[in-house]
Amino acid sequence: MQGQVTSPFLQSGRRVFLTRAIAAVAAGIALGTVPVQAGENTTMTPPEAHMAAVAGDIILVDIRTPPEWAETGIGEGAIALDMTQKDFVDSLVKLRNAYPEKPIAVICRTGNRSGYVFDALTKQGFPGLVNVPEGMAGGRNGKGWIPRGLPTYPGTKEEIEKRLNDVMNPA
Repeated sequence: MQGQVTSPFLQSGRRVFLTRAIAAVAAGIALGTVPVQAGENTTMTPPEAHMAAVAGDIILVDIRTPPEWAETGIGEGAIALDMTQKDFVDSLVKLRNAYPEKPIAVICRTGNRSGYVFDALTKQGFPGLVNVPEGMAGGRNGKGWIPRGLPTYPGTKEEIEKRLNDVMNPA
């Protein structure tokens, strides 16, 4: 009798995320047309993302986790969607359908996770994505949101839910 072969990688968040992303796109979920043309910038600096989000030109999504939001706050103009939650990709699809003409920008702590999300979804045909590779804390990709002194709001459950509701259910 052979034992079952398991790998820690098969249970990793990235593997689960990619599987969900592929399933969501492959399921034929209707994605709106986004006016992000080939050759346009698919990255933004934190100041560019902040200005565009506050102006309503993009939907900025902080994909970190609740403990991270509580520790540092969330960039003003952003909404918070935890990329480890099973409904993460579905929430991005809902945003895409609600705002078919606005790019969706993703930001994390240092740019690693947002780069992964950006690459995985772009490869699956998800339209209109933008990466903010410097992240909130900065790192090898640049200075970051917080070190630049850009504004944040408290990462409390109430504040997150209020702002998410405002974007997901526009008046």
